[in-house]
Amino acid sequence: YPWRHAPETRLSEFNLTEIEAMLGSYTKVLFVRDSFQRLISAFMQGTGSSPSFSSFVQDVLDSGQHNASVAWKPLVSLCRPCLVQYDYVVMFGFLRQELGHLLRRAGLHVDSLLPEFTDTQVQWTYSWLSEQMFSELSLQQKKQLSHFYHWDLAAFPFSSSFLSD
Repeated sequence: YPWRHAPETRLSEFNLTEIEAMLGSYTKVLFVRDSFQRLISAFMQGTGSSPSFSSFVQDVLDSGQHNASVAWKPLVSLCRPCLVQYDYVVMFGFLRQELGHLLRRAGLHVDSLLPEFTDTQVQWTYSWLSEQMFSELSLQQKKQLSHFYHWDLAAFPFSSSFLSD
């Protein structure tokens, strides 16, 4: 459907038949990251105007999923994994290994194409930071966040997520 495709064309602008044909012709890769880590990252980057992580989380919870920023909106609502059959799901923390596998499957030389990734090195930092930030939240906020990201936790195996406890 190149006659209707432009960089700014959204998938929702096509009818179901066109969408199925297009998606069937692509290799679909989904990159995911633990929802709580995404929330911490959004706070650290100053996405919200809250002075503390706890007040930032409360602002996120009060805004609801429909008004949520892409930075912390549940992944399931952004990428629709129940509707789109992704060929690969790559989790933060495994980028180098997973992308190497993808490139090899595509018949490309891995060593010359892969940049240096730091995701595995920052996992420890995020683990520590997650523990610190999680301890700032009230029990009610923890429960509300787990509910807010319920479908993400069901769809993706974030086994070490603080929200899955």
